[in-house]
Amino acid sequence: MRTISFDVPEIDYLQLMEKLKGYAYPRDKVTKLLRSGELVRIRKGLYLSTTTPVPYSKEILANLIYGPSYVSLEYALQRHGLIPEAVRIITSVTTGRKKRYSTPVGIFDYVHLPERCFAPGMQYESLDRRRSYLIASPAKALFDTLFLRYPAVRSAEIESHLFENMRIDEEEFSRIDFSGIELLLEQCHRPSIRALRQLVQRRKPHG
Repeated sequence: MRTISFDVPEIDYLQLMEKLKGYAYPRDKVTKLLRSGELVRIRKGLYLSTTTPVPYSKEILANLIYGPSYVSLEYALQRHGLIPEAVRIITSVTTGRKKRYSTPVGIFDYVHLPERCFAPGMQYESLDRRRSYLIASPAKALFDTLFLRYPAVRSAEIESHLFENMRIDEEEFSRIDFSGIELLLEQCHRPSIRALRQLVQRRKPHG
């Protein structure tokens, strides 16, 4: 059986049908590719090619499985080196409903974030010339985590919560650039976000 080659491993249904347009029965070909392991079905309309020269990206898959979304929360905190623990579940935020997808390559969780909080602090991360994905900046990943997971944390306990409970690296925290989400910090009245804003202001270098 002739190998079907793709430029990138993450493929949607339209890309797949374009590649197979020379076949009389493209859907039968898809079945054969799935059976042989050359294709892996991630969810309806989304596949992985196992024969491409570049490895697949869980972050790209996270963006494609359910959207609009971007990688955030614990997985993004780990990617940015802010927490020491390995995070197995790929966590994202979305303006849509909360969802969980169990796939052959892992579990993808999506948590609802209000639209007004969604876009600030979201950034593109490039993998190569062809591929990039959306992920929260370090500041936004922290904002999203406090906003969604720990809304009630107060100013008096914010430092112990961040550096002891969440195990945020204090040195890495001091390097976070919060300028991209300053307006969010000012306009959000959730206790944990007010506490974060006050902490950032206290630790801002003077002079």
